[in-house]
Amino acid sequence: MESRSRGSMDIKEYFTRISYRGSYGKPDLATLTDIFQHHIRAVPYENLSIHCGESIELDLEATYNKIVRKKRGGWCMENNYLLSWVLKTLGFNITLLGSKVYVPEYDRYADQINHLLLKVVLDDKSYIVDGGFGMVYQTWQPMELISGTDQPQTPGVFRFVEESGVWYLEKVKRKQWVPNQSVSTSQTLEIVCRRVYLFTLQPRDIEDFRACNAHLQTAPDSMFVKKSICSLQTADGIQALVGWKLIEVKYNYKDNMDLVEIRILADEEIEKTLKEKFNITLDKKFVPINTTRSPLF
Repeated sequence: MESRSRGSMDIKEYFTRISYRGSYGKPDLATLTDIFQHHIRAVPYENLSIHCGESIELDLEATYNKIVRKKRGGWCMENNYLLSWVLKTLGFNITLLGSKVYVPEYDRYADQINHLLLKVVLDDKSYIVDGGFGMVYQTWQPMELISGTDQPQTPGVFRFVEESGVWYLEKVKRKQWVPNQSVSTSQTLEIVCRRVYLFTLQPRDIEDFRACNAHLQTAPDSMFVKKSICSLQTADGIQALVGWKLIEVKYNYKDNMDLVEIRILADEEIEKTLKEKFNITLDKKFVPINTTRSPLF
């Protein structure tokens, strides 16, 4: 087990941030799962920095300060980088991996790696730990790295498929029931198998993500520039603020359907919603945006 503090970073302060009061003396699957679930329910997946005049630094202590002390969230390179430090500190065997996210708009995967993952080895089994995808494609448990086996979780059925050394993550979603407040009918979206991302087992260093981290927060065609996102996993689903759209999902609400409720917020509701739903208070003025049709759920 590594030292439980690094500079001004302290594991117990992190545990307070995620309200974790469990044991951490043994690096086993139960401990890994418990910490992971506390993390995703306490730390939002968000890119709000881009839309309030801040830069996202690929620096561990800066990420720690942002997430733990300022009670903010972050995107994959922040959430999973911080999780890698937490798990290494507790004695877990961690490897950074890079993935290419599937883009439904173009029906293809990204050309370059644009998502950070963690591989954890426990008792000769490998698991993928990803605390930084957000929305309805966020896993709720570590996934065993095994091809072709359905791994049911509360959000839906996830599975890996391996072909020639490339691993693909897929999710089978339930039907979604979307009540429409303006008319008497509701919309039901069908069950669908959705590609999420692909990756290889090539070990990565955090430096491999530096160009990607800069590109995604500055490129005019980046989804993260075109869309402000804040999502948090809850006890029974997710809540998310995408632009001005507040989305609340309850998994398996009834008849194997997920309930999806959507409300458009006024500008004056945004700050209060971030505080009440996500426990986020921003230092600078936030300007919501949603100018891309790329679906997030």
